[in-house]
Amino acid sequence: MIFVKLWLFSLLALSPLWSADRPLNVVFFLVDDLGQRDLGCYGSTFYETPNLDRLAQEGARYTDAYAACPVCSPTRASIMSGQWPQRTGVTDYIGAPLQPHQWKRNTKLLPAPYADCLPKDTPTLATRLKKAGYATFFAGKWHLGPEGNWPENFGFDLNLGGHSGGGPYGGKGYFSPYNNPRLTDGPAGEHLPDRLATETIKFIEGQKEKPFFAYVSFYDVHTPLMAREDLRKKYEQKRNKLGLRDKWGREGPRDVRLTQDHVVYAAMIEAMDLAVGKVIAKLDEWKLRDHTLIIFTSDNGGLSTSEGWPTSNQPLRGGKGWMYEGGIREPLIVCWPGVSQAGSVITTPVSSPDFMPTLMDAARIDKKNATALDGISLRDSLEKKPDPDRALFWHYPHYGNQGGAPAAAIRRGQWKLIHWFEDHRMELFDLSQDLGEKENLETKEPARTKQMALELQKWQNDVGARFPKTNPQFDPKKTNGRAAKRNE
Repeated sequence: MIFVKLWLFSLLALSPLWSADRPLNVVFFLVDDLGQRDLGCYGSTFYETPNLDRLAQEGARYTDAYAACPVCSPTRASIMSGQWPQRTGVTDYIGAPLQPHQWKRNTKLLPAPYADCLPKDTPTLATRLKKAGYATFFAGKWHLGPEGNWPENFGFDLNLGGHSGGGPYGGKGYFSPYNNPRLTDGPAGEHLPDRLATETIKFIEGQKEKPFFAYVSFYDVHTPLMAREDLRKKYEQKRNKLGLRDKWGREGPRDVRLTQDHVVYAAMIEAMDLAVGKVIAKLDEWKLRDHTLIIFTSDNGGLSTSEGWPTSNQPLRGGKGWMYEGGIREPLIVCWPGVSQAGSVITTPVSSPDFMPTLMDAARIDKKNATALDGISLRDSLEKKPDPDRALFWHYPHYGNQGGAPAAAIRRGQWKLIHWFEDHRMELFDLSQDLGEKENLETKEPARTKQMALELQKWQNDVGARFPKTNPQFDPKKTNGRAAKRNE
């Protein structure tokens, strides 16, 4: 009898976590600058990601998932708002020169102006879920505006690490002391990804009365390139054992890395994978996995043409800052209890605005009154329903730090069109036959090129896209403002 009473008591104590009427918990992992091919489950043979590979086997892996922009802040704004970045005004990484008159580089065009923060009245993932009764938590990189525009101002109950910075540039970078205004320092030498995982676990452990939303936005694998010494040595030995050597190509005015063999970057990826695994292990231990939606993705492509040249996105062309697939195609793993099928591979093209309606769907929030949502829920693709009749779009009227030029793009079905603003050149690719975007089919498919260009133009008008203008100070005799070499 005593045993039965204790059993009933323990069952009642856990009931808030298991109630069928309770909406799903959500854990959203966002990694900075992670290329699609940087995980074992996406084909990497040098980087080791056993926890994420296991997660992909337990859930669904997307082959054609995209970031809304080839650089970070616009994609982050899109994820938070469920809108294309052009609607929020955040179309470049925050911290770049805002207005054309501030531009000093010798480029053909003056980049378009853009907003330096997420608009205060933006309904975010956190505000919508908080209104639905969720406890909300943010850990890691924010990069969506100055103080007063940080996670706690956009619906997050707790913010650990999110501020204006685009990387861990204070203190000792990825190791404590961090000098981060929203994260207390830990013991000397504490590693940032592990600390963020620990803080996430503490938050989840305290949630028994309401569903929770944990947004874990790693600073990894953004520069500065720094790693645990034990992991660095591991990959140095692996590189030497395999006899790997750097190989290089050219992408416009930049060298581009063609091999995955950067030992520090590999160590950073494994540390991130360990942090993800640490959180998931606790969800398993606390028997929360069957009632938790887990999403894992990145904010733009892997860095392959500048700032240390740490990774290769092969066979995808280009990387961060470029409109080619290497700059925008992302890893995406989704574990949705009762919806995703273990080990499934989804080929439906999806993009950053789709996360808002997905989380609203999982949280049972009515989308009828949710204005200006540009995405759709991932549920249909996870349930293997026919692909929707829609196009995906990009508009980046800026020069990033990675050599790319202002451009816009549209993908419809297997076809992708890029419009380069400097010379109004068009590139048309059949991604089903040419994933590396090597053969421009514009002249062979003039009708399709025209049709897609018109659809792109209509979308640009609909979202209020801003355009770059001619730079009156451009001097073609001087060094191109996009050029750089590894030894510079």
